[in-house]
Amino acid sequence: MRLYLDNCCYNRPYDSQSSFKVSMETRAKLHIQEEINQGKYELVTSYMTEYENSKNIDSMKRDAIREYQERHNTSYVPIERREELQQKIAEIMEYNIAYKDATHAACAIYAGCDYLLTTDTRFQ
Repeated sequence: MRLYLDNCCYNRPYDSQSSFKVSMETRAKLHIQEEINQGKYELVTSYMTEYENSKNIDSMKRDAIREYQERHNTSYVPIERREELQQKIAEIMEYNIAYKDATHAACAIYAGCDYLLTTDTRFQ
């Protein structure tokens, strides 16, 4: 099974865990991460996950996420595919999905992912 995690998922374990919802999402993300580590799922990343992570002001978090993605991704959608993805991104944005989120979705579709995972409540 091919999975695409947006940046909200990668950052969830670093969020305050005082909320039950956040705590459960963190546990789910870490469980999925362990399944990826064991080779049960394939991880897909993209130029957008890389770009968004590069904007993380906390270098420890940024480096840990980047290293995980580099070590475990089985497929990567490079920026050279951006032009090819523009039509799909535009179609997704017609549903009031923001550009970056639409790009994540288009990359997941392009890479043949079975699921795109997010904790972003605005990504509906």
